[in-house]
Amino acid sequence: MEQEVRLAQQGDREAFIRLFRKLEPELYSLARTIVRRDEDCADVFQETTLKVYQSLHTLRKPQYFKTWVIRILINECNQLLRSRSRTVAMPEVPERDSGDHYYENSSKLDLAEAVNQLDESLRIVVHLFYFQDLSVKQIADVLDISGGSVRARLHRARGILAETIKTTRGGKLIYDNI
Repeated sequence: MEQEVRLAQQGDREAFIRLFRKLEPELYSLARTIVRRDEDCADVFQETTLKVYQSLHTLRKPQYFKTWVIRILINECNQLLRSRSRTVAMPEVPERDSGDHYYENSSKLDLAEAVNQLDESLRIVVHLFYFQDLSVKQIADVLDISGGSVRARLHRARGILAETIKTTRGGKLIYDNI
């Protein structure tokens, strides 16, 4: 990946496209975790791609490319959420058979759905750690928080997830999806 980053920094557009194709699924799932709507994910991903392309020459260490891109994506997501909070949302007409009630009648809870129900600060840390395979130090760098805060959030999130799964499964904690 470092070689691809160096090529992209030298102006190789194909190398840049290859880099983003590799990161696209991870970046999209992270954006989905934060902004939760597909349309917003597409907007955030597009803005992130543009910013990374325009400022790629400022990246000093190619080995931190992924972390750098994730930080830009998170900043774009937060900017979108801030702008969304300034707008007044009109109530939406609920769709018929929307699937939102799937888990109300089910004895199983999908782990991804449980993670999506977490508070945003916990959800982002869990997603970066478990789904993006970033280390505690990398997460701390990306989010500008201490490693202890990352570990505390992970611990708190694990407790909430365990309790959610335990409650959903009628008090019987089964780890088949974890």
